[in-house]
Amino acid sequence: MTASLLVRGYEVVIGFETHAQLSTQSKIFSGASTRFGAEPNTQACAVDLALPGSLPVMNRGAVERAIQFGLAVSATIAPMSIFARKNYFYPDLPKGYQISQYEIPVVQGGVVEFFVDGEPFRLNLTRAHLEEDAGKSLHEDHHGMTGIDLNRAGTPLLEIVTEPELRSSKQAVEYAKALHTLVVWLGMCDGNMQEGSFRCDANVSVRRPGQPFGTRREIKNLNSFRFLQQAIDYEIQWQIDQIEDGYEIVQATVLFDPDTGETRMMRTKEDAHDYRYFPDPDLPPLVIAPEWVERVRSEMPELPGALAARLQRALGLPAYDAAMMTTSRATAAYFEAANAACAQPKLVANWIMGEISKRLNADGGDIASAPVSPATLGALINRIQDGTISNNAARQVFEALWTGEGADVDTVIDAKGLKQMNDSGALEAILDAVLAANAKSVEDFRAGKEKAFGALVGQAMKATKGKANPAQVNELLKKKLAG
Repeated sequence: MTASLLVRGYEVVIGFETHAQLSTQSKIFSGASTRFGAEPNTQACAVDLALPGSLPVMNRGAVERAIQFGLAVSATIAPMSIFARKNYFYPDLPKGYQISQYEIPVVQGGVVEFFVDGEPFRLNLTRAHLEEDAGKSLHEDHHGMTGIDLNRAGTPLLEIVTEPELRSSKQAVEYAKALHTLVVWLGMCDGNMQEGSFRCDANVSVRRPGQPFGTRREIKNLNSFRFLQQAIDYEIQWQIDQIEDGYEIVQATVLFDPDTGETRMMRTKEDAHDYRYFPDPDLPPLVIAPEWVERVRSEMPELPGALAARLQRALGLPAYDAAMMTTSRATAAYFEAANAACAQPKLVANWIMGEISKRLNADGGDIASAPVSPATLGALINRIQDGTISNNAARQVFEALWTGEGADVDTVIDAKGLKQMNDSGALEAILDAVLAANAKSVEDFRAGKEKAFGALVGQAMKATKGKANPAQVNELLKKKLAG
């Protein structure tokens, strides 16, 4: 632990549990639909309602998605895993228990790699196990009563659990983003946080460096990366305040209120023994043959990490840039198409991380539907490289293309008169006039004042209305001042 990660002298310890809804058409143990947005209780069959005599049947597609994930994080795929009954009573859990996995999960171990402030970080996973979702309690519009919607009951989930190795909210957010990228990349989860397809639970505790782990509180169902960071930051400060005021932290489940920016206790936290886990007698052990694993492996797409390594190796991209170009399959496709149009991988990455990212964030759009196509970005970079326009002019062209002012790069350049002055004879004449009009700056430069050179460059760019090639201006000025 570095001192820079301490908060008021305390070390923060964070572990993560993430529920990724698997992208199957039907539920994990029944044939009912998983489609989002249906009228309440229209997608709950006899198995989901736990009617007498109904029995669960394992969804093969859910298992394949779990295998995919295990392979993607270099985990062990258990040749045999067991389903258990996790016993607790809530109105939205018709059976009075949840079918999950406990002692022998399907995915064991694994690693997720990501960047924090440009530095690589490896987070170890404990496990990933299959389970069913519960229904949903509805408290609004029922005149003091609670309604129950069982459409989600039985929806297939993969719960992904980390080791308690995160030490800041920033690390937690970067992990959550990397995990989100991976499950969406694989196609095993649509990643829609607003619809509950990707839900994060953060276990947060604090301790003095070198002491045993503190008592943790679990922040449940965080459905945005911004709320995730806010909730963890608030919880850290709250726990430290409690300890400093002489109180003990009680293990609990808490919710984050985005309106107040505060966490509040929902219930004291249960331990594993409170759930009375035991093997589900209605489900046989899940047996996964090596041939099944290898078939799934052969059908998987190139993973973000592998693609990033290829971009570094083949194109010379820095590790951070390569990671940013593989934050989604759409970003990777855009990058590769733009680079195919100009063969300037570093410049393409810079534009994607810079102007394109800035505009997408402002507009709330997706790179797959960006107004500036990959081929157009490649054409714009070509015009910078061949000296037709300056970097500053290129940003003006990009803005016009993004807002629909022009159809293509060359049309916008011509319409706005943005071509650089590449006539060296005309440029030399302008520079002679600039030097004659700024004798003091010339004298200062020759006396060793380097800032005077910048002033002369500025005057030259002003005289050419920004159309001169800055590199050419610098080169010619230096020659004239040395003469």
